[in-house]
Amino acid sequence: MLDFRLPSEYEDLRKTVEEFARDEVAPVIGDYYERCEFPYPIVAKMGQMGLLGLPFPEEHGGMGGDYFALCITLEELARVDSSVAITVEAATSLGAMPIYRFGTDEQKAQWLPSLTSGEKLGAFGLTEPGSGSDAGALVTTARLDGDEWVINGTKAFITNSGTDITGLVTVAAVTGTQPDGRKEISSIIVPSGTPGFTVSKKYSKVGWSASDTRELSFQDCRVPAANLLGTRGRGFAQFLRTLDEGRVAIAALSVGLAQGCVDESVRYAHERETFGAKIGTYQAIQFKIAEMEARVHTARLAYYEAASRMLRGEPFKKQAAIAKLVSSEAAMDNARDATQIFGGYGFMNEYPVGRFYRDAKILEIGEGTSEVQKMLIARELGL
Repeated sequence: MLDFRLPSEYEDLRKTVEEFARDEVAPVIGDYYERCEFPYPIVAKMGQMGLLGLPFPEEHGGMGGDYFALCITLEELARVDSSVAITVEAATSLGAMPIYRFGTDEQKAQWLPSLTSGEKLGAFGLTEPGSGSDAGALVTTARLDGDEWVINGTKAFITNSGTDITGLVTVAAVTGTQPDGRKEISSIIVPSGTPGFTVSKKYSKVGWSASDTRELSFQDCRVPAANLLGTRGRGFAQFLRTLDEGRVAIAALSVGLAQGCVDESVRYAHERETFGAKIGTYQAIQFKIAEMEARVHTARLAYYEAASRMLRGEPFKKQAAIAKLVSSEAAMDNARDATQIFGGYGFMNEYPVGRFYRDAKILEIGEGTSEVQKMLIARELGL
């Protein structure tokens, strides 16, 4: 028989993160959000707890867990706040994971201990102003000049790229032309503070206001040839693998936001009175919350399956796309419904559902839009 209950080690982790999010994040994150300020104390605490090192071996400073443990953590954090959750997701899945997956022993020894401990954050520089969904349309270049790469170009919407503790950005760049005429794309590690590497001011965003998102520019930025990540010309394959994994993580985060909407709506339905009765006694509210819970349940099962296939080493591209699609739509729908249940108070940022509503839309865009997910699913079906 299939058993959908979490094994004890995962359940213990879930409870620990749930308690941390409720007791440490929830009371203070609203102020950070309103000030558009990065929550350094919260990130430091998560580093001390080992949350940024969950899926990495202990030899690299990690906790010896797996990607599913990371997903559970993201879900519980996002039940309270998505800015904190996306900071962990980007630092782990996009910042440290490519170095762990594709880096040399020297690169792992140099960077992973500080990344897995949360002492430093890593970022993943893929998206450019003119290439969103078309990730292969990169124009950033890197040419080899002696024993150095010379990088020129611009990256957009890069998370964790400009904090005081950002240690590196892994940059996808065109490094030549393949025999068939296509671009040769490689990944190169660029440490923060490298001359020619400029970090712009933070974007003014609709949501995720307590996370760090910047535009980056590279003008004759020189780094050692040894900073090439993996094999030259394998950058495209590297970021496709990174994005597939990241979609499972974003699905988990989306489920967390959607569940947070249910949590807040149930609480409010027990408290709020209209026309002489608690609003939770009205069938219209009951049905709306029931639909919200059904969306969460379905989306959670989707990301559980994608994560389980990933951990077994089975193909999971289609399952990751399905999980990302249904969970991000569940988050958006639940945020809208929760805001409606709260009425005017749902439009106030002092209430969590106001933040949830602002944070939900990007989940249908980041790590591949909903349209891209549908394209991937259709392609996996042979269409």
